[in-house]
Amino acid sequence: MAAAETTTAGTETPSSKGFPPFKSETYPAQLFWLAVTFLFLFVVLWRVAGPRIAGVIGERKGRIAGDIGSAERHRKDSEAALASYQSALAAGRESARALMEDNRKRLAAEAERAKALADAQAREASGVAEARLAVVRAESRDRLSEAAADVVIAIVARLIGDSVSPDEAAAAVRSAAGS
Repeated sequence: MAAAETTTAGTETPSSKGFPPFKSETYPAQLFWLAVTFLFLFVVLWRVAGPRIAGVIGERKGRIAGDIGSAERHRKDSEAALASYQSALAAGRESARALMEDNRKRLAAEAERAKALADAQAREASGVAEARLAVVRAESRDRLSEAAADVVIAIVARLIGDSVSPDEAAAAVRSAAGS
């Protein structure tokens, strides 16, 4: 340890006391090396780092501009696709509405035809039924007249004890029915 103290003690001089950058005797040397260092760093930044930084900034600007252009193209493409989709959707809706209207008209016409056919069939069936009913009424009138004539013959035979011919009984029933 004594050797270390000797070395340290031997290098110190009375004028070297204090922090060297604050000594006014070293200012010119400090200013010279400051200027040399500044010039060296300025040249390095100007010739090496500056162009690299400018290249990176230019590349980023180009990439950003390209991305913005691509985004703009994609936006325009999506707007065109949306417009195409909306026009196709509107055309589809219009087509569906027209088809629905045509079907409604066609079904209404078919319903009218079916109703007219059903009405005609009902009128025809009603006419046939009325004709049959008229025939049945005529037959029942004839049978009723025959039954009434038979009843007249039976009543006369029972009350008077006399027999009446079927023609006379029929004539009596006709005369009674007509009055």
